Amino acid sequence: MSDTGEPMEGFNANLVLITGLSGAGKSQALRTLEDLGYYCVDNLPPALIPTFIQLSKQLEEPISKIAMGVDVRGGEFFEDLSGALETLSLDGVKPAILFLEADDDVLVRRYKETRRRHPLSPQGSTLEGIRDERDMLSDLRSRATLIMDTSNLSPSELRKQLIEVFSKQVKVQKLLITIVTFGFKYGLPLDADLVFDVRFLPNPHYVADLKPLTGLDPKVSRYVLKSSLAKGFFSRLTRFVDFLLPAYVDEGKSHLTIAIGCTGGRHRSVALAEALRVHLEANEHTVVVEHRDIERGISGGLDH
Repeated sequence: MSDTGEPMEGFNANLVLITGLSGAGKSQALRTLEDLGYYCVDNLPPALIPTFIQLSKQLEEPISKIAMGVDVRGGEFFEDLSGALETLSLDGVKPAILFLEADDDVLVRRYKETRRRHPLSPQGSTLEGIRDERDMLSDLRSRATLIMDTSNLSPSELRKQLIEVFSKQVKVQKLLITIVTFGFKYGLPLDADLVFDVRFLPNPHYVADLKPLTGLDPKVSRYVLKSSLAKGFFSRLTRFVDFLLPAYVDEGKSHLTIAIGCTGGRHRSVALAEALRVHLEANEHTVVVEHRDIERGISGGLDH
């Protein structure tokens, strides 16, 4: 998005330099582009940028999209940026320059909220540091491909605007969903975002020919899912998850872990997880399933 609010011609989405005023959102921008599939590097000395670009092309699997954060934290190295851009131009490489800025009073407030010191004013006035930085970056700002004012943007709103701009140039990666099954007797997964307890469903452990099997077996799956209770729960579960996923994406979440547990983690949770996987993949979500406790022994417990 340029000063006019429109994408500019010649936009090179494969190589993006992210710069601008400290506190304007460069870290959020880098995280967003990383979620879009970019290889992100923060605060590499500008003199090394051309070398890095050349090395990235020589890899067995070349890096197709690169985003690099460059700012005044680089000290004297920042002065080398003009030379680095000239070298890239001679090599036929013209990166997009994303310049982030915000009003002085907004930046001061953000520094007060985070209790951090401005890099150009470690012992003095934050406002003086911001003004000195504006002067230092004035030439770079004039060369920017995209300029975004983040004064009135929350982190999630900045993310949305960046995705809107860059999704026109690159394929946006969808939310990665991991489904973990587990046995409550072995403890909850520590990294779960959502946890569902399915110990109320019919238990194959008490059916002789099903007990040695797991929820991956069609006979066990049919047994667990055939009851009206299971059908009602699964219908509500899928509607609930379908409702939540867009909200998580809007808030900037790139990975969601859903944990489904029964007593031992071998029968009911596994059957439900596999059914949920089919539902999500049918809706074109990227899903990884991990059956954490499925290999644990079947003796000595109430359910596996």
